[in-house]
Amino acid sequence: MGATRREFLEAGAIIGAGAAVAATAAITARLDHRTTDPVGEETVRHIEVLPSVPPSPEEDVLVRMQRDLARAMAKPVEQRRWVMIIDTRKCVGCHACTVGCVAENHLPPGVVYRPVVTEEYGEYPHVQIRFFPRPCMQCDVPPCVPVCPVHATWKRPDGVVVVNYDRCIGCGYCITACPYNARSRDLGEYWLDGAAETETTSELPILGQNAPWEKTPSNEYAKSWDRTKGSPVGNARKCHFCLHRLEVGQLPMCVTTCIGRATYFGDANDPESLVSELMAAPNVIRLLEHLGTEPRVRYLI
Repeated sequence: MGATRREFLEAGAIIGAGAAVAATAAITARLDHRTTDPVGEETVRHIEVLPSVPPSPEEDVLVRMQRDLARAMAKPVEQRRWVMIIDTRKCVGCHACTVGCVAENHLPPGVVYRPVVTEEYGEYPHVQIRFFPRPCMQCDVPPCVPVCPVHATWKRPDGVVVVNYDRCIGCGYCITACPYNARSRDLGEYWLDGAAETETTSELPILGQNAPWEKTPSNEYAKSWDRTKGSPVGNARKCHFCLHRLEVGQLPMCVTTCIGRATYFGDANDPESLVSELMAAPNVIRLLEHLGTEPRVRYLI
């Protein structure tokens, strides 16, 4: 576990009492502890996808990506290279991916992992709009990682940048460092704040009552995060490619909810994957590529 706010406060009290050396040593020991991600055979997952249905050129791209996912998960994590490609020509700006992500990760007000940005381009009278869903870019050179004073965020062997909610102290350095505005802080708010605090078994708020779904724990990072007991309240939060879904053989929620099949996901280390084909297209771009962050999210324009 990482250093908590309480530990920082307790350390401050020790320093005030004259034990600065001991307190500093204790905090340094906590902050120097980095997470070692599992690798090798223990990360291999064997997932079956429609075993009785052979692959077909006419099959839905979701089925093909599901097959791609199964092949990727059959390899150790360090041999995978997750990539997301978004086709702006197919995106209709419906925000289904945004809503699906909020529902999947039980996101509170002010925390959005996948907003959809609207861009207007062209000159009058030939003006058009297009939409850019903007998840975390999962940069190969993530500027959010080196600025974290407690090593609460890092890049996994498969390239996904993650956050340890137990270690994060909510300083906000990573939020400021991200040039894509892909991180936000959980301020502990609820959608029905201010509503009557009454018991109800209904799944919907009735006459101002709180709904049970609002405080359902999140399953991010394959753990149970109960915001009523602390983390991730106060922490930095971000898109993580739905790692908890990948572990059980499911595509990221934003991919499955896209009504226009505009979002593609897979292993770039697999030459047979759909994303490997799309990455070679001449109309592929990456946002703010001049910054040298090497984002793994690409766009077809």
